[in-house]
Amino acid sequence: MRPQLKDYARPAIIDFIRQKVEDSGGNGVIVGLSGGIDSVTVSKLCCDAIGPDKVLNLYMPSATSPSSDRLDAEKFCRQVGTELQAIDIAPAVAAFSSLLAGMDRRDLAGNVTARCRMIILFHYAKLTGRVVMGTNNKSELLTGYFTKFGDGGSDFCPIGDLYKTEVRQLAREIGVPDSIIDKAPSAGLWEGQTDERDMGITYDELDQALFGIERGLDDLTIVAETSLSLEKVAKVRSMYNSSVHKRKMPLIPKLGIRTIGMDWRE
Repeated sequence: MRPQLKDYARPAIIDFIRQKVEDSGGNGVIVGLSGGIDSVTVSKLCCDAIGPDKVLNLYMPSATSPSSDRLDAEKFCRQVGTELQAIDIAPAVAAFSSLLAGMDRRDLAGNVTARCRMIILFHYAKLTGRVVMGTNNKSELLTGYFTKFGDGGSDFCPIGDLYKTEVRQLAREIGVPDSIIDKAPSAGLWEGQTDERDMGITYDELDQALFGIERGLDDLTIVAETSLSLEKVAKVRSMYNSSVHKRKMPLIPKLGIRTIGMDWRE
């Protein structure tokens, strides 16, 4: 059994974006536009919600970003009539490489790259009086496949309750080009990097396992319901369990009447 996009998903997300921008009193939104399906979908939904003139897209290539991503981002922005600014983060990453140990490790350098982008997004949000719309989907959030305080850092996360396979469905519904939808998902953190190669599982398989976990099924039941092996289901559950801390505010010991992150309700 696979997750399926709800009929009300698109209008609900558009209402969410419109309301949160209005509540913030801001001038619009900032979106980190990579040229991939998640960021393009978020940018298009923001354009539909508040108008393309209030959406600022920042394309932030590193030394390993493929040129095709920039072309896709530029083409999309021309089609919808929204602004795109390009900021090369390679000098910033290189500066950190001269300061930090271990930057020859791809995972550490990738985290620094993602956090450099987060700094730029929030800098321009403050500069222009906007809010940062995140581009993480539910599959990434539930497995911890994001950099804490990097691409996981945003003011709001409009597609955070959509699995990757649902994002693909929504992208087709709102007219995202097939060339972007069919592109191999990648954060462009190093040469040849793709999400599915990193995780050792396809998003279709991942979402089937996660959807079973969401419904409270045990591993054997998920295996019986899907074509997945027990090994893959156990791998997904391990990713989910080990990344709980990435989905929460930093834990605080309870001392007062109501404690932030525990029993304080906003």
